[in-house]
Amino acid sequence: MQYTKFGNAGITVSRICLGCMSYGEGDLPEWATGTRGWHVGKEEARQHFAAALDGGINFFDTADVYYVGVSEQIVGSLLKEMASRDDVVVATKVHGVMGKGPNRRGLSRKHILEACDSSLRRLGMDYVDLYQIHRWDPHTPIEETLDALDSLVRAGKVRYIGASSMAAWQLSKALYTAKEHGWHRFASMQNHYNLVYREEEREMIPLCMDQGLAVIPWSPLARGFLTGTRKREGGSTVRAEADTFAKDMYYTEDDFAVADAVTEVAARRGVSPAQVACAWVLQAPGVTAAIVGATKLHHLQELITAIDLKLTPEEVAALEKPYRPHSVLGHAQPNPKTMAARK
Repeated sequence: MQYTKFGNAGITVSRICLGCMSYGEGDLPEWATGTRGWHVGKEEARQHFAAALDGGINFFDTADVYYVGVSEQIVGSLLKEMASRDDVVVATKVHGVMGKGPNRRGLSRKHILEACDSSLRRLGMDYVDLYQIHRWDPHTPIEETLDALDSLVRAGKVRYIGASSMAAWQLSKALYTAKEHGWHRFASMQNHYNLVYREEEREMIPLCMDQGLAVIPWSPLARGFLTGTRKREGGSTVRAEADTFAKDMYYTEDDFAVADAVTEVAARRGVSPAQVACAWVLQAPGVTAAIVGATKLHHLQELITAIDLKLTPEEVAALEKPYRPHSVLGHAQPNPKTMAARK
């Protein structure tokens, strides 16, 4: 495993982060959002965590909304069983719908403080290393959100705060607002970035590099699209069939051209397409760690070894050549009418 500093922060993380969206079990309430049908229960997840820790991974990312808190329960339980708390970096997120009530979501001070306490209870931990806002909340002033997050850091419940999937101007506004008030500022950006979605290279990643933020992309394999298992006529795995979110973002002919290039490079190198896609993200300028998830143990083990795969400049050029620009994918844009109404 390779390790690196977390942007300008002092902590050190593995360059592969285990994404824990796949872990969950039991019935979901009717109001819950998210994909059903392809999650991994605790007993099978135990094998994943053992492999991750054996492979040198010390960085684990979950969210309260993942299977409505069950992912956090599994993460906390297995890490307590297998690792020393001081040796791992645990990240979770706040923003998503966690109940029927209108205050059980978003980034209000009320919800953030309650959500953090709830996450800590589910994780069975006194603190989280990285507490991230899962999306931008256009209905709450960023000052209120940042003040609440700062209070969590000062209370010792959170070590660092991070952001995820927003426009570059929004992140910039959050950074300068925090500086103006003397609040703790975001240490990281967890953004949507992979070979079939590279729009983050225009503004977001350069902003993070300039400001010293860690970049920890989610979906480096494009939700499985770059693994070689997705076909033009339809998916070939359980997740491919169930994951409508992926179908809404990828599956254009241009995207398949990129996937074909990944498969070709993988065949020449004698490795899997997933390893090539992950290796490309890890070599991209500004990237700190790639967040990888898996529903099969051998897929996770395969991705851990991708850390040692070094792509040549010619291979990188071949992988990037078919790319065509996309509209913004993976994060909600603020509603202009809502913003006008607030002025």
